[in-house]
Amino acid sequence: MALRIKDRRATRALLLLGVLAGPLAACGPRAEPVVSGLEPGAFRNADPAAEARWPDPDWWRGFNAPELDRLMQAAMAGNFDLAAAAARVRQADAQLRIAGAALLPNVGLDAGATQSRSTALGTSSSFGRNRNATRYDATLSASYELDFWGRNRNLREAVIQDARARRFDQGTVLLTTEASIANTYFEVLAAREELRAQEENLAAARRILSVIRSQVNFGTATGLDLAQQETVVAQQQAAIPALRQTAEQGVNALAVLTGRPPAALTVATGRFDGLRVPAAAPGQPGDLLARRPDVLAAEASLAAANADVAAARAALLPTVSLSLSGGFQSAALGTLLRPESQFFSLVGGLAQTIFDGGALRGQVSLSRAQAEELLVEYRRAIVQALSDTEDALVALRESTEGETLRAEALARASRAYDIAEAQLRAGTINVITLLNTQQTLFSARVSLVQARLARLQAAVALFRALGGGWQST
Repeated sequence: MALRIKDRRATRALLLLGVLAGPLAACGPRAEPVVSGLEPGAFRNADPAAEARWPDPDWWRGFNAPELDRLMQAAMAGNFDLAAAAARVRQADAQLRIAGAALLPNVGLDAGATQSRSTALGTSSSFGRNRNATRYDATLSASYELDFWGRNRNLREAVIQDARARRFDQGTVLLTTEASIANTYFEVLAAREELRAQEENLAAARRILSVIRSQVNFGTATGLDLAQQETVVAQQQAAIPALRQTAEQGVNALAVLTGRPPAALTVATGRFDGLRVPAAAPGQPGDLLARRPDVLAAEASLAAANADVAAARAALLPTVSLSLSGGFQSAALGTLLRPESQFFSLVGGLAQTIFDGGALRGQVSLSRAQAEELLVEYRRAIVQALSDTEDALVALRESTEGETLRAEALARASRAYDIAEAQLRAGTINVITLLNTQQTLFSARVSLVQARLARLQAAVALFRALGGGWQST
């Protein structure tokens, strides 16, 4: 039912609600974010001559691993943590709509018909006479709390900042997921490469075992020599099951990260030594802090806490409200819309808590203490972001040098082993010298794989420390 209130007083009252909603909402304390200046002038472990090179949005493509690209795409569509983070963002948006409703008038329409019956006693008889009465009414009501001190506005600001924090948290989850997939994929490749190296070690040990057996038959080697080499073969063979387990469990971990059951995911074998390490270099620390979603989330949470403090202080002050109602009321439906059936009321109210046992002031103290805690967490997030970057720079630099040295050590160990094996066949060296040489080779092969994995994971840590490809929206 569409109602029109013709009374000019009602029209002016409705306009008053809209006019007061703007300027009075601007009164009261405001919540301002706290800015910290903890960032240094430059990174200690960064190359001063290197130009800043922030990661691309698809930074993992620089590793030259098509299988990693496929896993990343699958994770973007099916990762459980990303889906949960997106749901938390939608929850925050819904809370924002709820909080914003307090800044607007509450308007309601009530229409109905009431029928009543009463019994009246007659003067000449002891029996009563029934009377039926019907009343029709249609009422339009509006109420509005004048946000004179800014309480509702600051509560809404707190929800806005909390929604921003949830979006930044979503960015942190995204970076964590990307880094976890890259690290796990590299671990799978490293386990497979180490398994291949271990199988080469086993084949070499068995080849030497065959030579020693021949020498034992000819009397040029002893049973002790044979037993020692058999022990080497057994040790190399015993290391293989653990490597197969690591590779298979890594694939299962990738299945969880992509939101699939393990049986539905296969990871193609890639060349571990064919991976590249893309270049990345940090710029100024201030630019880094603007790229890190965890720092921005801490800042937004602090701003939300400051808004809660302002809202708690405003709750100590009186509450001003306006209530407006008007409509039609008549005993007959046909006369409901006539001018004489109109009614109207406008009520202004002022409420002030006199005694609450200190609850409101306790809420102010609680909000302030929470804001102080979040300030500490904000400063911690800044320092942690700078520390993560320094750690990643050191790790990438040292692991790169370590891989180079391990590769040189492997080349020399391979050359020494080839010489030792040839001399063993010629009978010019003893088995002890050969055992030491082959153990050095076997260890060098495994160490090079581990050094290359450390370098790849250090690069992933640097990309994550620099904010990855996440961009603030």
